[in-house]
Amino acid sequence: MLGNFTYCNPTKLYFGEDSLEALHTELQKYGKNVVLIYGSGSIKRNGIYDAVTAILKEEEKNVAEIAGVMPNPTLTKLYEGVEIARNHHADFILAVGGGSVCDYAKAVSVSVHCAQDPWEKYYVRFEEPDCELVPVGCVLTMVGTGSEMNAGAVITNQDTKQKIGHVFADEAVMPKFSILNPKFTLTLPHDQMAAGIYDIFNHICEQYFSGEDDNTSDYISEGLMRSVIHSSRIAVKNPQDYEARSNLMWTATWALNTLVAKGKTTDWMVHMLGQAVGGVTNATHGMTLAAVSLPYYRFIMPYGLDKMKRFAVNVWDVSAADKSDTAIAEEGLKAMENWMRELGVAMHISELGVTSEMIEDIADKVLAMNGGYKALNREEIVQILRESM
Repeated sequence: MLGNFTYCNPTKLYFGEDSLEALHTELQKYGKNVVLIYGSGSIKRNGIYDAVTAILKEEEKNVAEIAGVMPNPTLTKLYEGVEIARNHHADFILAVGGGSVCDYAKAVSVSVHCAQDPWEKYYVRFEEPDCELVPVGCVLTMVGTGSEMNAGAVITNQDTKQKIGHVFADEAVMPKFSILNPKFTLTLPHDQMAAGIYDIFNHICEQYFSGEDDNTSDYISEGLMRSVIHSSRIAVKNPQDYEARSNLMWTATWALNTLVAKGKTTDWMVHMLGQAVGGVTNATHGMTLAAVSLPYYRFIMPYGLDKMKRFAVNVWDVSAADKSDTAIAEEGLKAMENWMRELGVAMHISELGVTSEMIEDIADKVLAMNGGYKALNREEIVQILRESM
């Protein structure tokens, strides 16, 4: 392994069928004024809302609610939530939902006591908080983002159609605790499950496809990817398989709690491409990633051929006998493509509403990053987007 690093992850996890009971213990650590954040209302239909609010009542919390957090939380919604939390004099924020709800809760947390506009401070200038933070806890109902154990928060500016993520360096932004009950994920529609599964896998890919040194993180990543592939195939056939869904939930957390990024560079260009598509179309995050992944990885394959070959052999069990390195790498990406089709994820951005006339505008919104095998220029970004159609 190369380089120096520090690793700290302060989020406490409670995992399993009885994990919600831990909410009693955790709520006792914080003040009376709690802001409860959730999405479109599915938690009211499946009983999770009633279970959580019963605990809040038993712990004698004074609760204000922010409902209707959308899959791609908007800046307008962030402003609304900040106002509610300020008026409630929030002591604690409890997010109940998937990654978007958890992301949104963290964005509210860093903005409640911020004197500046949070979009300009956190998403344009990418500054760190210099104000008091409201602590956050999460009850997870959908897996994929890993937001339950990291400091990331993605917000969409609905006016400029920019979808931008800020992974805060301050570990205080991370949730104080997260409750992971795999049973809470069993009622998800297939499309949401599939999008979450691909999100997990792509998080690992973007930390794996970089660097050339012999890195422990890459061995961990290969194991996590194999676990996702195995469990996803079971879950697609039987979405009620608790073991498969629990393994996916646990892998999602470890895919993006920064562990497998340590000691190496990372390549987040698929996310930059996918988020630009999502900002314009409002499409589901995991689907935007899926639709741009293969064109991007095929484009960078010649620049990272050794790792692409290793990916084919160690993750997809491609035989290397009597084949060129390029042939092996291509076979690995073909195996990945076949698996994505098994999942039922979007394979083209045209499926998400993108037309050829939108490509230039989307390209303008892509943040080009270093860290991968090839830094993209704008012409190459346009090329990859067109190949994603």
